[in-house]
Amino acid sequence: MTVTKPQLSFWQIVNMNVGFFGIQFSFGLQQSNMSPIYKYLGADEASLPLLWLAGPMTGLLVQPIIGAMSDRTVSRWGRRTPYFLIGAVLCSLGLLFMPFSPTLWFAAGLLWILDAANNVTMEPYRAYVSDRLDRSQHSLGFLTQSAFTGLAQTLAYLAPSLLVWMGMNKDAVGDNHIPQATMTAFVIGALFSFTTVWWSVRNVPELPLSEDEKAAMRSRPRGAAATLNDILVAVKEMPPTMRRLWWMKLFQWYGMMCYWIYIVPSLAKTMFDTADATSAGFREAGLLNGQIGGFYNFVAFVAAFAMVPFTRRFGAKVVHAVCLSLAAAGMWALPSIHDKALLFVPMIGIGLAWASIMGNPYILLAGSIPPDRAGVYMGIFNMFIVIPMLIQMLTLPLYYQSLLGGHPENVIRLAGALLLCAAVAVLFVDTRPAANTAPAAT
Repeated sequence: MTVTKPQLSFWQIVNMNVGFFGIQFSFGLQQSNMSPIYKYLGADEASLPLLWLAGPMTGLLVQPIIGAMSDRTVSRWGRRTPYFLIGAVLCSLGLLFMPFSPTLWFAAGLLWILDAANNVTMEPYRAYVSDRLDRSQHSLGFLTQSAFTGLAQTLAYLAPSLLVWMGMNKDAVGDNHIPQATMTAFVIGALFSFTTVWWSVRNVPELPLSEDEKAAMRSRPRGAAATLNDILVAVKEMPPTMRRLWWMKLFQWYGMMCYWIYIVPSLAKTMFDTADATSAGFREAGLLNGQIGGFYNFVAFVAAFAMVPFTRRFGAKVVHAVCLSLAAAGMWALPSIHDKALLFVPMIGIGLAWASIMGNPYILLAGSIPPDRAGVYMGIFNMFIVIPMLIQMLTLPLYYQSLLGGHPENVIRLAGALLLCAAVAVLFVDTRPAANTAPAAT
């Protein structure tokens, strides 16, 4: 689909990505708090990956379908906007109820709803940026999303610690043993989720479709069968660049899930010598993870903008490989550090990698896919995230005791090794553009 795409100013690109702040604040709360919440509600360490299944399962099912549907949606609000708003409302409700979960399985079930809502919003938002910006502005657009990811997750990770620093009792817990600071952070996230998406939609609306474009879209087959066929055809016709990105994404997201799920138990063991979720040391580990996680996300926020000229000069895949390698070294070193201050050093590498993860693969992707099918391909690309997550969650419990000795710190070392594999894999990505696209940034 060909539309006139005027150049947007820097501040217009910032405004169109404000909604990504709310989406990523929600993800940040999940990343930093779901394992502790599960532990507070009685989960054992070996079962933690299985309790995180909601995210990848809903992403696998929801995002390709929503992406394909948004490609053919014609409404007074645009193609993507209805999905932003519906997803944001549901996400706000999920965040509001999560910290008040009375049982382990209630929290696990609610996470399915919360992740489904986030997924309804996520890929149409990626496609919206691809739709709205000229190809020459893709680097700035997607790396601005990365910057908002860093900023949002910085605040999400730090929110409980900030509330404690403001006077909230860090040992005050609810009837379900979840700290009150965590509860308050989720309520704040519920507010951000909807208001930020509404801000972006209001200030940078989608480009209007011409009557010919609307007629062409309305003439396309509709219904579940047509949507499924769109997905199958897109998979069959997947560009070479996208196919090769799979291997990098497999190692990258398997490793990141290892880190997110086990960083709090690892810190509890290495810094406070405890595995007891009811102990003060475990709560301290949760707050410490918020602090170092907030730091690496702040690094990501700053690095995302600083990365733009490097990506333009050296190419997205080279920059991504370097950043992943730095994160790999940091994760490998983490379990050997016993000084709180020194924990922030490896976070620099992890922050650089996180900025790159949320921007550079999408620069490579956006330059290789047909513009009129951006929604379905962004949805399929998300399958390259959730399938590795599913593999991690289903396989790691099988060897957690036998190969990793039941030690969470060994999972963090494994994460570092996998990110190094991802760094090597991205160097083999074919960056030649598809026949119907313009040259991409490599």
